[in-house]
Amino acid sequence: MPTDDAVTLWLGRLQIGDADAVRPLWDRYFHRLVGLARKRPRPAPRRAADEEDVALSAFDSFCRNAERGRFPDLTDRESLWRLLAAFTVRKATRHVRDASRLKRGGGAVEGGSDPLEEVFGDEPDPALAAEVAEECERLLGALGDADLKRVAVLRMDGHSVEEVAERIGCAPRSVKRKLQLIRSIWEREEQHEPG
Repeated sequence: MPTDDAVTLWLGRLQIGDADAVRPLWDRYFHRLVGLARKRPRPAPRRAADEEDVALSAFDSFCRNAERGRFPDLTDRESLWRLLAAFTVRKATRHVRDASRLKRGGGAVEGGSDPLEEVFGDEPDPALAAEVAEECERLLGALGDADLKRVAVLRMDGHSVEEVAERIGCAPRSVKRKLQLIRSIWEREEQHEPG
């Protein structure tokens, strides 16, 4: 089993464009992503290909964005898993939304039900959505400062450091300092979490 140091190394290599770093990350995380995609709020028949397609799409999007330098602060397996999980949940939700649009599209799909809708339902798992929202609120609340909250939300929305700096009216260097402070606050929060 790879150590956190190995994952950190693979992340660093991926972020500088080393395509050989994709395979070990794929081997380590793909089945977990499929398992996450498999979760659904109600029992229904499902096809493994649907879950694998969602996981593959999520992993591909993550890799393309990482190679473009979109996640310069991503340095360990915990933050990697949170990011991969977020990509997977978003992809699953989009697949369901798109499939239901196609379903309504002029009767092109007749009879039977849409396999993706059966797998994922119309919305993300309510328990997972509530847990994610609660955790986000807790972490944002721990920041206290409105500027830090705004920087954190903009970065979670996928904005680059430069884009965040432009939106809040400061230098990218200031945004980087704020991100370091956010990370240290959140690390302290994680250390004080029971469990």
